Amino acid sequence: MRRRVAILFGGRSAEHEISVISARSVMDALDPRRYEVIPIGVTKEGRWELLPGGPPALPAGLEPLPHVTERAGTEVTLDQGPRSRALVSADGSRLPIDVVFPLMHGPYGEDGSVQGFLEMAGVPYVGSGVLGSAVGMDKAVQKVLFAAAGIPVVEHEVVHEREWGEDAEAVQARAEHLGRPLFVKPAALGSSVGITKVAAREGLRGALEEAFRYGRKALIERSVEGARELECAVLGNDDPVASVAGEIVPRGHAFYDYEAKYLDEHGAELLVPAEISPETLEEVQRLAVTAFRTIDGAGMARVDFFLTEQGRLYVNEINTIPGFTSISMYPKLWEASGVPYPELIDRLVELAIERHEADRKKGTGS
Repeated sequence: MRRRVAILFGGRSAEHEISVISARSVMDALDPRRYEVIPIGVTKEGRWELLPGGPPALPAGLEPLPHVTERAGTEVTLDQGPRSRALVSADGSRLPIDVVFPLMHGPYGEDGSVQGFLEMAGVPYVGSGVLGSAVGMDKAVQKVLFAAAGIPVVEHEVVHEREWGEDAEAVQARAEHLGRPLFVKPAALGSSVGITKVAAREGLRGALEEAFRYGRKALIERSVEGARELECAVLGNDDPVASVAGEIVPRGHAFYDYEAKYLDEHGAELLVPAEISPETLEEVQRLAVTAFRTIDGAGMARVDFFLTEQGRLYVNEINTIPGFTSISMYPKLWEASGVPYPELIDRLVELAIERHEADRKKGTGS
């Protein structure tokens, strides 16, 4: 009997379009002999729509990026009755589901919001739980936990919008020890949205105001000049394993920004596997698994690193719902580690059901 997998994508965050691209790739990779795919697009207004045709395809030329349009499908809600596991439409018809694959990057999808909703509804889902998702979304909080776990992180300052509004000069003075250039980013967003590289003191104001467009908390980080950008994928629940490492080499961009990731097909080179020593790879993998366990991760995550010219590693951040297009780093890293894309999807679905069953037996799931 085929499993019914609901793919949840889109959503209200600034990463809506990237979510749609990821969902299209996952849907295309699911074996129709084993799975019945149920595509659920969430509009930017938060409406859940059943889209029989699935996520919109990526257009030629990459622009405009695809998004879930209002009333493109049938509006549905998730029945929250005990063990119901069904989508309900306005006419009362029900569509049973077995597991949800959330691919909603950013706030309202990757931050524990959807995960909490699915927990309340008693539906198995791919990826980390409420706590792991929330911490994975908040870069400021995860850095505190990483430091407590002995994981090296880049020197930084956390700035709340209220502080900036009350005394901007004090914030600028507090950031002086970070030197320049430095990076300013929203504390709870991904896909390099809202990130600015600041080369001069006067650029900090505009950079923080850009970051505060996306949230009430921002990070100011020291720039690790000359560092290589490495990434490592993690897979598993209680016994997670790490992939080989990959390297990102930006081309024609000051850093691996949104345009380099998604709009400029020549914006970066992805080197998989990365050309690093066996000792460095072993340390990357160790730190990746440690970071995953530190945030109470489950299912999947991608851990991003800086490797300095002196050979020092820093964990930049962890992403609990990494990009999932066929050319994204997470699936490419597992491909290079001997786990092809379709098999990776299979394993993630199984891990979701395994974790749900374990919670149910403990009396913490339904």
